[in-house]
Amino acid sequence: MTVLREARERLESLPSLAIPFAPTPVEELSRLLAEFRLKEETTESEDLRLLVKRDDAIPLGFGGNKIRKLRLVAAQAIADGADTLITTGGIQSNHARATASVAARMGLGCVLVANGTPPPKPTANALLDRLLGADVRYVDRREDRAPAMERVAAELRARGRTPAVIPLGASTPLGAAAFALAIGELLKQMPAPDVIVSSTSSGGTQAGLVAGCALHGLSTRVIGISADDPAAALSATIRGILDGLEQMLHADGAFKNAAIEVDDRFVGDGYGIPTPASTEAIELAARREALFLDPTYTAKAMAGLIARLRARELAGTVLFWHTGGQVGLFA
Repeated sequence: MTVLREARERLESLPSLAIPFAPTPVEELSRLLAEFRLKEETTESEDLRLLVKRDDAIPLGFGGNKIRKLRLVAAQAIADGADTLITTGGIQSNHARATASVAARMGLGCVLVANGTPPPKPTANALLDRLLGADVRYVDRREDRAPAMERVAAELRARGRTPAVIPLGASTPLGAAAFALAIGELLKQMPAPDVIVSSTSSGGTQAGLVAGCALHGLSTRVIGISADDPAAALSATIRGILDGLEQMLHADGAFKNAAIEVDDRFVGDGYGIPTPASTEAIELAARREALFLDPTYTAKAMAGLIARLRARELAGTVLFWHTGGQVGLFA
């Protein structure tokens, strides 16, 4: 217990940006849950609660889980003397938009390496990137992004600038630490849920949620619904981030036995491609709760949650962690 307590103290002492931020709301999704209740259900099933943690409501830059991560990651970059943030993603990347938002707020330069063809008329996140003043560079393939970021960093250093390269999704141990902290935030709002369901892609959010549960001694089950990669590959990525976070917090062995549960059954034809289930999830969340999901991440995560509700696989208190991205609806 001493190891966990000391690790929590190190976690809570990490520097973060002084930007608008407050605990994000936790709300009941009673009308959505009612959609899946049947008259013949038992009294036990009536104990099921469905809630949402609204990281889509973070005020800066249209919010989302990447703002939470960047509070720590960009704070470290600034402490290291950075004057420019460099990161990457697709043309409609939420992470890119969040990074551009944080850079603008903190008075930093921002270069975004986007894979794809420059849109003739930017919309949604791509439009916001432009409005925020980001320098957007384009590459053909996802595999070209990391080398391109390093070339941009070298170019800026040659011009006397001090860039910080932020990996895809800010999914580093420090980025994951933001979601370990978020579990502490959640526990001040409600008792520990039995299950947390969220979208997972680059792995940092899920790694942080798993780590936060372990640091607080919770038995909460964390289910990540993949937006793209196979479960085995994504689980290995999450394990690597957990190992790095364990080292960073000097929490020897704290996450060794932590369960990593990734469900890749809702990816469909690929990243960013809607499925009938994700389209239904968007419509149900909007019509029952006025809750807006995005087609790439949260809609597929909600589709995974809905499938479990219909199959009566869940019990107790279930929390859907809304990671944002609703700007993608306007793409």
